[in-house]
Amino acid sequence: MKLIIGNKNYSSWSLRGWLAAKQSGLHFEELTIPLYGEGWEDDKKEIGEIAPSHGKVPVLWDGDAVVWDSLAIVDYLADKVGRDRFWPKPDDARAMARSMVAEMHAGYVALRTQCPMNIRRRVDEQQLDAAARADVVRILTLWAESRARFGRGGPFLFGTFCAADIFYAPVVSRFMTYGIPVPGFAATYMQAIWEHPWLQAWVEAAEAEEWTVAQYEAPARA
Repeated sequence: MKLIIGNKNYSSWSLRGWLAAKQSGLHFEELTIPLYGEGWEDDKKEIGEIAPSHGKVPVLWDGDAVVWDSLAIVDYLADKVGRDRFWPKPDDARAMARSMVAEMHAGYVALRTQCPMNIRRRVDEQQLDAAARADVVRILTLWAESRARFGRGGPFLFGTFCAADIFYAPVVSRFMTYGIPVPGFAATYMQAIWEHPWLQAWVEAAEAEEWTVAQYEAPARA
C-alpha cells in the first residue's frame, strides 16, 4: 500500500489517514507532497490522476484500489483487517464512536478556520469567536461523555485507541497550539494522545520539516 499525505506540520486530514494506516497494522509506503509549495499545482494534478480527489490528501493506494478521504480510508482498512481494530465492540460504544467521528469529519468549521493545525506553533491563548467557542464546548462535552461511559479500559476516548482518537488527534494538536483552556479530564486525555508513540513520531517528523505555509503561520482572527 501507498499513502499520499501532505505536510505533517499542517495537514490534519493527512494525520488521520496516516494514523488509520498505522492502526491497521499493514505495511504501507508513505509519500509526502508539500502543500502549497513550489509545484503544488502540478502535484495536485498528479494526485487527481490517481484518484478523483480534486488534489486533496490523503490518498491510499492499494493495488488497483484507490481510496481518498480519511473516513473512507478508515472504513476501507477496517474491511481489510476487521472492524474491531478500529471500533469499540459493544453496540452502544460503537454507535457513539461512529457518530463522534462523523461529526468531526463534517463539522467544527469555525474551529478549523480559526485554528488551523500547526504543530510547531504555540499561541498563549487564541481569541475565538462564539461559533468556535461553541465547537470547543461541543467537543469537550463529547469527550467527557465518551470517557465517562466507555473509557474505563484505558486513557483514550473509548478506553483503547480507536477511530475516534484518530479523528480527534488533530483537535488535540489544535488545542495545544492555540492554548485552548480545557478541564483536567481533557488535559489528561490530550496528554495520552500526545504521548502515543505514533503521535510522537508524527510530531518529530513535523518539527523536522523545512516547508512553511504562510497562510497557516499568520495570526488567526476570531
